[in-house]
Amino acid sequence: MKTIGKKNQTKIPVFITARMGSTRLPGKHLLEICGKPIIEQMITRIKHARLPVSIVLCTTSFPEDDVFAEIASHCNINIFRGNPTDILKRWLNAADHFGVQYFISAEADDVFCDPEFIDIIIQELQQNMYDYIACRGLPFGVTPTGIKVEALRKICSLKKEDDTEGQERFFTKTGLFKVHYIEVTDPELMNPDARMTLDYPEDYEFFKKVFSYLEKGGDFFSLKTILHLLEEHPEIMEINNKMQAIYEQRYKEKYGAVDLNRA
Repeated sequence: MKTIGKKNQTKIPVFITARMGSTRLPGKHLLEICGKPIIEQMITRIKHARLPVSIVLCTTSFPEDDVFAEIASHCNINIFRGNPTDILKRWLNAADHFGVQYFISAEADDVFCDPEFIDIIIQELQQNMYDYIACRGLPFGVTPTGIKVEALRKICSLKKEDDTEGQERFFTKTGLFKVHYIEVTDPELMNPDARMTLDYPEDYEFFKKVFSYLEKGGDFFSLKTILHLLEEHPEIMEINNKMQAIYEQRYKEKYGAVDLNRA
């Protein structure tokens, strides 16, 4: 996968957002699975997408996040270091730095972010004038999102300085933007009870268990393969299933409604 130049206005990169400052699971992106930091496992997965021009690891300017520069170098991807607390501004500065009009957002928590849907969203962004694209019907923590930079710029100019979390709500709840959802109807991809995001120790145990079953098949296994495994072994979903209710309650207390389409 090639790196991108600052004047490239037509290609769409993937931004992976990561930092060391997690409070619920400190250092979570460096936790090891099958001998690699979990973020390297995610990067390997995203490299199977065909259409992104590049992968950019978007982290903070804090010294504690120097480790991500090392990871980016090791994985041969780009690095951008920006605003330590405001992810939206960090994205905007990264987009301006690389001179892109759109990007795909993939949170580093979402280890099984699906490369097939990265390609599908890129195709939609290249063919239509959407400000924000997500998917409906995939398990929680799988879907990437597509973002138009000028829509992001407008959000950054309007929002309160300290209002930084729950980024998807700025696009989907304000009524200011052209939002599109890709409706997933394949029953083999639909499991609303599966939680595939890394936020709590139980989530880490879930990912370790899935990898322990599937990693012998190579460095990439499809979303369908993962979901077939969970169908055969429903006890794996029980490892972190209760954490979803905790997440939803925390989100509801902050923002008044739960948006399960976040990346």
